[in-house]
Amino acid sequence: MGPHPGPWPDDPRLDPVLLAEGDTRNVEDRFRYWRREAIVAELDKSRTGLHIAIENFQHDFNIGSVVRTANAFNVAAVHIVGRRRWNRRGAMVTDRYQHVHHHPDASGIVELGLPILGIDNVEGSRALESAQLPRECVLLFGQEGPGISEDSLRLCDDVLHITQYGSTRSINAGAAAAIAMYAWALQHT
Repeated sequence: MGPHPGPWPDDPRLDPVLLAEGDTRNVEDRFRYWRREAIVAELDKSRTGLHIAIENFQHDFNIGSVVRTANAFNVAAVHIVGRRRWNRRGAMVTDRYQHVHHHPDASGIVELGLPILGIDNVEGSRALESAQLPRECVLLFGQEGPGISEDSLRLCDDVLHITQYGSTRSINAGAAAAIAMYAWALQHT
């Protein structure tokens, strides 16, 4: 959107610089010209009870797309377990509007006091599509390749998998997170 035509609206949520220069951000039209803090405050009014956690022990490049999808579903927060640094490029700047927390290990997500549901295709896991997901919970994802660590699996109240019908052993971690968030949203939004 280009510069806002005058006269400018009298609204404290609006950013004078964006009004003057235009708003090229990837935000919904209802948030055009709003200050970042105002957008976050508005999203906070309707955030869901869903938390997303992803392990980051090998600098997983999927974290950015998980954060972007979490923002699309307006989840309460994304929790990165392990390394603090992650590639923000895939988030497409949505991390500015999403609460993102770092935990050195999985004990940080246990402290949330919510059921932890691992999403991994390990032996003994149940099908995601037939599971009743709690309204308030943490969906925990491992990283590309190794999946959820053994230590984190022991912390899970349940482990669910996404049923697959092809020849590949696993789904990309970013895609799996999107599928699981959508499954949760079908039950609770």
